[in-house]
Amino acid sequence: MKTVTTVAEVRAEVRAWRAQGLTVGLVPTMGFLHEGHKSLMTAAKAGNDRVVVSIFVNPMQFGPTEDLASYPRDLKHDEALCESAGVDLIFHPEPEELYPEGFVSFVDMNGLTKELCGKSRPIHFRGVCTVCNKLFNIVKPDRAYFGEKDAQQLAVIRRMVADLNMDLEIVGCPIVREADGLAKSSRNIYLTAEEREQALVLSKAVKLAAKLFADGERNAHVIIDAMTKLIETMPLAEIDYVQIVDSLTIEPVDVIERDALAALAVRFGKARLIDNVTLKV
Repeated sequence: MKTVTTVAEVRAEVRAWRAQGLTVGLVPTMGFLHEGHKSLMTAAKAGNDRVVVSIFVNPMQFGPTEDLASYPRDLKHDEALCESAGVDLIFHPEPEELYPEGFVSFVDMNGLTKELCGKSRPIHFRGVCTVCNKLFNIVKPDRAYFGEKDAQQLAVIRRMVADLNMDLEIVGCPIVREADGLAKSSRNIYLTAEEREQALVLSKAVKLAAKLFADGERNAHVIIDAMTKLIETMPLAEIDYVQIVDSLTIEPVDVIERDALAALAVRFGKARLIDNVTLKV
């Protein structure tokens, strides 16, 4: 396994693989890797001859009051985890490698980005779309792997790839959870012991949504109200949103008539955590 820092090095490696007729999978990450990321690497390894993992804390997707400077970083740990997953190449660029002086081009999207995380993080998805577009152009993978925990991001990336006729497959992989149900997240490290305990309400809330739906409830507002009341039993929880949206359009729904996403974002101290469940009709 190699770690490289420049676009030219990545392209040289991938060119050599392509000359051998090998397929390439890409796992884009911001580092501080955990078992959720490793599950993406495992899927990429199973579906491709070679795997590239990008480790890049993308400044473009952070707002001015967000945690760009304090976002956890640990390259040695990340390299060890990638090695254990059979990754072939890590791309770990500095910001100026991807955004050199004079950079003025962006990829943006309407519609899918106005609800959920897009409502409270208005520049976030422009940063996500721009950096993923760049990574897809640099690596030219056959497949790219994203976690379903970031369900809106996954929908946005799939739409971008379809709309812009990009020649790759986007693969979504299931949420990986701690033994007690908390969704794996690099930001879990921010939680105090008390916040960590109270944050378990998030997985309980999405389980509640799934149970109500399985029991026949189709009124989205009834499910949202039940989830909200459960989360509000935790005094440290500050709700950003609890919503039910169409899985494809990310538009809010009143009545669940086709596949929908019950999604939430809640702050516990410094940590803003997300979770979701798909309600399949």
